[in-house]
Amino acid sequence: MTSIDVIRHGEPEGGRRYRGYGVNDPLTEKGWQQMWASMPEQPEWEIIVSSPLARCLDFAQALAAKTGATCLVEEAMKEIGFGVWEGLTPEEILAQDSQALDHFYADPVHNRPEGAEDLDAFSQRVWQAYLAIAEAHKGKHILIVGHAGVARAITANVLNMSLDDVYSKLSVEYAAIVSTVINDGAPPKLVIRA
Repeated sequence: MTSIDVIRHGEPEGGRRYRGYGVNDPLTEKGWQQMWASMPEQPEWEIIVSSPLARCLDFAQALAAKTGATCLVEEAMKEIGFGVWEGLTPEEILAQDSQALDHFYADPVHNRPEGAEDLDAFSQRVWQAYLAIAEAHKGKHILIVGHAGVARAITANVLNMSLDDVYSKLSVEYAAIVSTVINDGAPPKLVIRA
C-alpha cells in the first residue's frame, strides 16, 4: 500500500490575495504554527514532496530536517496560475470589475482571469505528478506539501468529481491534510482519518 497525504501550506505573508505560481510569499509566524500544529506526534512520512514555492518548500525542508525524511521538489505541484489576478486582493479585483469574483466562483472553469492557467490543464498537471510520485515511491508513506488548488485537483481526480463541484463545494483551510491510499493495482482512494 502507498499512502499519500497532501497538506496545504499555512498562512503566507501579505494577507488574503490570489497567489498562484507567480507570487512567492513565505509563511507568517502563524503559518508556521499552523503547519507544526497539523503534524502528528510521530510523523511516519518517508518521502516529502514539495511545491517549489517558499510557502511550501520552507516547511517541507524543515520537516525533513527534523524527521530525516527525504525532501524532493516537484515543479508540477506549484499552485495554479491566476494570470492578471496574481498578487491582487479580492478588493483590488472588485475595484476593476464588481462582478468578476461572483462569475469566477459561480463557474471557475469558464470564468478564469485573463492569462490564467486553464483549470483542466492544471488538474491534469497535478494528477500526472501525483501518479508519478506514487509509482516512483510505491509502498512508501509520502507527504506532498502543496496548495489549496493542488489538494482540490487531487481530490477531484480521486473522487471523479467535476472541477466545478470541487471548487465550489470543497474548502481547503490552511494546513489541512487530505489523505489518500493506493493498494497495488487499485485506483487511489480518499481516506478519512479520525
